[in-house]
Amino acid sequence: MQNIPEKRRERGASRDGEGRRDSEADAQGKQADAERETLMMELTRLVQKSVRESSWWERRGVDCTILTAAFISLPAGFLLLGSSQPLCFLLGLLIMGVAHAVITVKGTHLASHGALSQSPAWADFWAVFFIEVCGSFSARAGVQAHVKMHHAHTNVIGLGDSSTWKMPFLPRSVYLFIAPLAVPIITPVVALGQLKGQSPLQVVRTVLCVCLGFFSQYFLLRCVSGLSCCAALLVMLLCRAMFSLPYIHVNIFQHIGLPMFSATGRPKRIYQMTHGVLNLPRNPLLDWTFGHSLINCHVEHHLFPFLSDNMCLKVKPIVSQYLKEKNLPYHEDGYLSRLRLFFHSYQELMVFAPPITELVGLQ
Repeated sequence: MQNIPEKRRERGASRDGEGRRDSEADAQGKQADAERETLMMELTRLVQKSVRESSWWERRGVDCTILTAAFISLPAGFLLLGSSQPLCFLLGLLIMGVAHAVITVKGTHLASHGALSQSPAWADFWAVFFIEVCGSFSARAGVQAHVKMHHAHTNVIGLGDSSTWKMPFLPRSVYLFIAPLAVPIITPVVALGQLKGQSPLQVVRTVLCVCLGFFSQYFLLRCVSGLSCCAALLVMLLCRAMFSLPYIHVNIFQHIGLPMFSATGRPKRIYQMTHGVLNLPRNPLLDWTFGHSLINCHVEHHLFPFLSDNMCLKVKPIVSQYLKEKNLPYHEDGYLSRLRLFFHSYQELMVFAPPITELVGLQ
């Protein structure tokens, strides 16, 4: 029998040992991936069970009723704005501002996710109506930026890292308390820029829908409220800017300052969403105008974006309890607490590039 040299046997044994270790590491990695997938699947089953057991009123009725109430309140707002008494005028302005926020924030957000109807055709219709006619923005660009980028790549640097909300050239006081008031003017301007690359039919539709929404409100303020041209435009600006400050604040508070990930090293979905999303506490005014999914159920919304605001609120105890049982993060913080954080750490959070978080063993 031929003798095998000692060194060759050692090298062979070493290669065999390395192969076994690689195989064990691969097996452990696959097992960990399976466990992580099981976590998301298990939570999904719990939430889907709750959705199946819910009535239409719980799934869509509550939110549709709130939106309907906002539209029903508009005639009273227009009539009160025509009053010569200051208190009645201010009440009309408040009604118009609240109704506008409900329609253009809560309505557009639900419509962008198709949460207002099970029918794809009706979902597309509501998206165009709320986003373009009421919100003065491109439905296609809005869905692309919010659903396909922000939700699909939450807190991933260069994709869904909320950097579109950053304006590092602005001082912190201007950004946090003054610049948001220009949102009603900036929105249609940005919408025009988003039309580049869209088909001529989509461009024409967007321009016509935005003009329809803008001039309808202007016409009613002139004819029903009896306001002059300048007064009508000023009232439109005030109504549309009434909730601009909390709108900007909410959009930056719930993601920026939390863990950010690289495109090549992102963790599994359940870890990505639980680490990178934060809930604000219940707020009667913002819950009504913006919706639960943007305020106190934002974690639930990012895990299950197809749910309506009311369903996010209903499954909130299920999600929070499950995440805590599995020792997963469930970020919550107060509005004023986040505002203080952003005010005092503005450079770090809103000017400098955010550091990338590596969740060791979870990528």
